[in-house]
Amino acid sequence: SVLMAPTEILARQHAERLAPLAEKAGLKLALLTGREKGAGRKQVLAGLADGSIDIAVGTHALFQEGVAFHDLALAVVDEQHRFGVHQRLLLGSKGEAVDVLVMTATPIPRTLALAWFGDMDISILSEKPAGRKPIVTKHISDTAVEKVYSFLSQQVSNGRQAYVIYPVIEESETTAIKAAEQMFKHLSQIVLPEIPIGLLHGRMTSEEKTEAMRRFHQGDTKILVSTTVVEVGVDVPNATVIVIEQAERFGLAQIHQLRGRVGRGEHQSYCILVTGKVNEIARERIRTLV
Repeated sequence: SVLMAPTEILARQHAERLAPLAEKAGLKLALLTGREKGAGRKQVLAGLADGSIDIAVGTHALFQEGVAFHDLALAVVDEQHRFGVHQRLLLGSKGEAVDVLVMTATPIPRTLALAWFGDMDISILSEKPAGRKPIVTKHISDTAVEKVYSFLSQQVSNGRQAYVIYPVIEESETTAIKAAEQMFKHLSQIVLPEIPIGLLHGRMTSEEKTEAMRRFHQGDTKILVSTTVVEVGVDVPNATVIVIEQAERFGLAQIHQLRGRVGRGEHQSYCILVTGKVNEIARERIRTLV
């Protein structure tokens, strides 16, 4: 069997969660992402080809040429909306008559059409796990952002954690976007210097990303300033607040995915959408989410 996820962060998380279950069942599990190189990679590829590895978890690396399975029977694609049709077909073509299970919280129109016309059987997980509360969603103008910072500070002092999300990485001259790196400096040096704050974005190396996520998972970092690399699947039950800066720049599905990063434990969680002046279309989108 194989489980494919769109980002290395998510693939590693899945592998960590599945490992104890696989061990109890006497199954061998391996991780395959773009980062695995050299002898370690060769070993995994050999194990998949001869059947000594039962479950492979990984990223796009799983459907590349050179990856062969002894007898692939089940392919699971997590966050299916992040993969192209061709990519999912390539994974399914790695075996004879492979059963394919696709999962998403924000199905793309094509998936909805396939489900509607009966080309795909569908199961809906409509209930949250026991003990979870609905997420409170608020819209705040960026002129009142000080309130947001004091709320973050209060949540951290209560032992919780938070995300602050930005649409881009670097400041470009043409757009006055508050970039994640600048904000990280602003928050960690000026606004909340007493709180350990981390930074995560797509241009960091795999090792830096893994380390940033590890620190946040373990609670060493209390606030994680990030771009949308945390959008899919990241699971930190102690995180109760997600602040989405310039929320008008994100689509509905994307904000819905981002909001799903909180409310994953028993504590009350909050999604705060911060915007500047917005046009009517963007305002309607924000209102819909709230």
